[in-house]
Order: sequence, then structure tokens, then C-alpha cells
Amino acid sequence: MATSAESSLVSTESKSIADLAAKAAERFGEKVAVRRKVDGEWRDLTYAEAWEIVSEIGRGLIGLGIQSGQRVGILCNTRPEWTYCDLAIAATGAVVVPIYPTNSPAECEWVLGNSESVAVVCEDADQLAKVREVQERLPELEHVIVVDADGADEDSVTLDALRERGRGREERELTERAAAIGDEDPFTFIYTSGTTGPPKGCILTHGNYRGVLDMIQHVNVIQEGDTAYLFLPLAHAFALLIQLGSYDLGTTIAYFGGDPKQIIPELAEVKPTYFPSVPRIFEKLYTLVTSHADPDELAQAVEVGRRARPHLVAGEELPKELREGFEQADEQLFSKVRAAFGGEVRQCVTGAAPIAKEILEFFYACGVPVLEGYGMTETSTVATYSTVEEHRFGTVGKALPGCEIRIAEDGEILLKGPNIFQGYYKDAEKSFGAIEDGWLHTGDLGSLDGDGYLSITGRKKDIIITAGGKNLTPANLENGLKQSRWISQAVMHGDRRPFPVALLTLDEEEIVPWAKEQGIEGGMEAIVKDPKTTALIQEVLDDANANYAQVEQIKKFCILGEDLSQEGGELTPTLKVKRNVVNEKYADLLESLYS
Repeated sequence: MATSAESSLVSTESKSIADLAAKAAERFGEKVAVRRKVDGEWRDLTYAEAWEIVSEIGRGLIGLGIQSGQRVGILCNTRPEWTYCDLAIAATGAVVVPIYPTNSPAECEWVLGNSESVAVVCEDADQLAKVREVQERLPELEHVIVVDADGADEDSVTLDALRERGRGREERELTERAAAIGDEDPFTFIYTSGTTGPPKGCILTHGNYRGVLDMIQHVNVIQEGDTAYLFLPLAHAFALLIQLGSYDLGTTIAYFGGDPKQIIPELAEVKPTYFPSVPRIFEKLYTLVTSHADPDELAQAVEVGRRARPHLVAGEELPKELREGFEQADEQLFSKVRAAFGGEVRQCVTGAAPIAKEILEFFYACGVPVLEGYGMTETSTVATYSTVEEHRFGTVGKALPGCEIRIAEDGEILLKGPNIFQGYYKDAEKSFGAIEDGWLHTGDLGSLDGDGYLSITGRKKDIIITAGGKNLTPANLENGLKQSRWISQAVMHGDRRPFPVALLTLDEEEIVPWAKEQGIEGGMEAIVKDPKTTALIQEVLDDANANYAQVEQIKKFCILGEDLSQEGGELTPTLKVKRNVVNEKYADLLESLYS
């Protein structure tokens, strides 16, 4: 296995993101760029074929009158057309404005209006309807393009028609536009989903993302022959970087079929080597695999796997004292876990939210390394990395080459490098994301060890200070609770209160079969109110509390009747909890826990 110093891949050497697709076609021509599901079958598209589509869309946009520097929105689920439009918009010199497909019409209005977008690409009739509902309040918006032709209306342009328009123009028009783009020109305005306040548009330049692509090549994050399975929203910086990195290094992206319930079956079909995800997917898989296992046997197997993996990664023979136990654990457990991911995964990456160390250690032992990095939209996605050869569980890895990390006196993480954004569009707000002397103030709290590994200890805004003056970091206890098969979400509360309490939601897939065994009838409402459920969750809480000092322990809890969701406004599109929304929505309930 190649180490981070032995990257075998050669990049496109693109000057910017504007010429990335053209350079990828030149260098990787017949390599597979895209794998997508059509009529139940996986079909491939080469880099040369992808560039033809990108070029036609780009020339079509020029035909519509789109000028360099103007903003063009994309309101679409993760699919190949998102990528084609993204790269085409960039090639014209226009600025890409991603919009989460889960956004409400009002949220779409905010992003399109704040960015002054002149055009938007909508996926289908449902997304088009959102735009039509608010379009009269968007005076800058002139063009609406629809990907799925059967979802278009008479005032919109289908993507096929746009491509046809583009075929009538010379490719030279597009390549000249791309050649004129410099490092300082904006590539994308990514609106942070935000756990507080309206989203802010992060201005990210071609130089920002070209710099990050150079960084990840040097540490061999993506390797020769990789296939990444992508289901994450491309409106989020995490998925965007996977897309750009794949194009820059000539690897394959397999786009999920569109149904979140089919992610696990599709992993088995695609057999990816690289799987980027958010913690919730790994938490669910962990619960699925471990919920019925004997805790002592599981712990023993994980310990054997943890000790064996470094030898296997280094290509060494296992010591005798490990071999028998490892082979038994591999047959009974590890191989089944690998099979759940398709059997070929070299590395998974988790980001966007914290994940429990125990879950990472479990998957590593099984031969499915789930590794953390750290960054944010304001750092053009990423600032630290981990690899199979270089990682330390409980940390988010080391700084990427060219990125610097400093810990401020109050514990805040400060970052500097070519990946730092250019500020928020039309927003002079300076509390979070302020850049002073080149250092980005992240709002996160952390520490650096002697080897340069960064640990995240909390978020300045999330720190709970009890009435007794004790500072508490809620994420740690919340993660401990979410390891239970019964609990879906946990939100700790207690700022300026005498003690911490928690709001909990139940994992319906797990709790309903249990309730039937207990003779509890009447659906989730009855399950939540039943004393047997309360006793079950109290046991989970007692176990989680046992790892913390008395003053840090959650003293009371309440089980909510429904899970937190994006639709309810409590979760961001990357499934982070909006604490302020939860605290406001359940204010009376929280108050009752203290009365």
C-alpha cells in the first residue's frame, strides 16, 4: 500500500476549476469518470464523454447570455448532472451557487436573492415549483433550466435543449472564458446551512479550491483506481471536494440512485474503495452489527482487530499470539462488516459532525477504516487529514501541507493557508469566521498534541456553563447516548441551569420490535409514554453518565414523540442539530425538567 509520500497519481495540472473538466478529458480520456444507475443497471461514462456534456452545457449558458462573474444556482440532488452543470458554470467564468434540494421555497429565495443569481438549474418539477413560488421576489433571476425534461414548464429551458443550443456554438468560446479565470476569481458561493441564523454565502475562489486539490494529492487521500460512492449532498463542501478531487486525479464517482434507503444495498453493488459519509450512517451500521452481539466477545474481537491491523497495513505477517484470535474474529464478524460496505473499501471518511471514538475503533478493527478530517466551508472544505497509515483515533488528524494550525489562549482553533475563504458575500458580520492577520477564527475549541494531531473539544457557542460555573461539552455525552441501538438523537441542555438535562428521540426501526416483545401497543406515542421505555432509556443514560464526573452527568431526560428532522427545522442538511431551534421549540418541555 502506498504511503502518503508516494502518491502514484498525477493531477490534471489545471490552472483553475474553470479548465478542470477539459484538462481531465485530455489526460484521462477513456478512464471511467461517472458510474450511474439507469433502469436498474450501473452504466459508465468516460472523462471524454463527460467533457462533451460539460462543454455543451457551458456553451449553452453562454448562448443564454450568462456572463463571467454572474451567479448561477443549482437546486438538485446528487447526480451526474449536478457535476456537469457545476463544471460547466465554472468554465464560463460564472459563479456556482449550490442550493440544498431539501430547502424550502423561502430558503431557496434567500440563497438565490442574496447571491443575485441570474439563472438556476432545477432538477425536476418539485424543485421548479419552489422557484416559481418565490420568483416574483427575485428580480435578478432571468433563466430557469430543468434537468428532467418532463418536469419543465413553458417558461423554462430543459437541460437537453440547453445542450442543443451549446452544440451550435464553437468550443473556443468556452475555452477562452476558462483561460481568462485567475486565482482570485470566485468559483462558488457556498451558503453555510448554519445551526444559527440565515445561511451566509462563503466566497470561495478558484485559487482556494485549486490549492486544496494540490494539498490532497500530496497526502494521497485519493489513490489510483479508486471508486467513490457518493450520496452526500453536492451542495455541501464535503461532497464537492470529493467530486473535484476525483476529476483532478482521474478516479471514478459512483452516484447513488437517489433513494437513501438503498445506500447499503448499492454499496454492495458498486463495491467502492472510497466511501465519504456523515457520522449518522456509520452510527446506524454500528448499531445494526453490534446490537445483538455479546458485549464481552465484541470487546475482545475489537481489541484483537485493533492490534492486528497495523501489521496488516504494513504488509507484515501477524504474530502467532494474534493469528488464531484474529482469524476467528474475521470469520465471525469482520468479514461480514466489510461485506456490508461492498467488500472492497480501502478507506471511509467521516465529516460534518463529531463521531464517537469507539465506533471508529470498531470499524478499524473490522478492516473498514473510518477516518476523520476537519474543516468547514470557510476552509474550502478541509484543513486536516488522516490516512490508514497516519491516524490517531480521538483526533481529526494533522494539518494538510500548506495549512497552519494555532490554538488561541481561549482554546479556539485558528487556521491559515491558501484554502481560507474570502469572506461572506454582502455580510460584514465578524463574530464567526473572522480573519485576523490571515488567521481564520473557526469558532471551534481544540488542542494539538506533540505530533501535530488536532483534537476537537467543543464549539464556543455550544459550551454549556452551568449555574455553578462548570463548563460542559455536550457532544461527548450525546455521542455516548447515540451509541445505543434505541436512541436516534440526543440534545443536552443546561446553560446557566443548575444541572444538565437531555431531550432524546428513539430509533423507530429498533424500538418498535422491542415494544411488541414487551406488549406495548399503540404506536410511537404509546411507546414514548410507557414506563418500560423510560426504564430502558434510563439504563442507557446511567451507563453513559458513568463515564463522567457527577457535575457533568445528565440528571433528567425527556423522550420526544418524533425524531428531529430537516423538515421540522431541527437538523441541517448534513444532519447537525440546530441547538437554538431545538431549545426554542421545546422550551416549555425543558423548563418542566427543572420544575
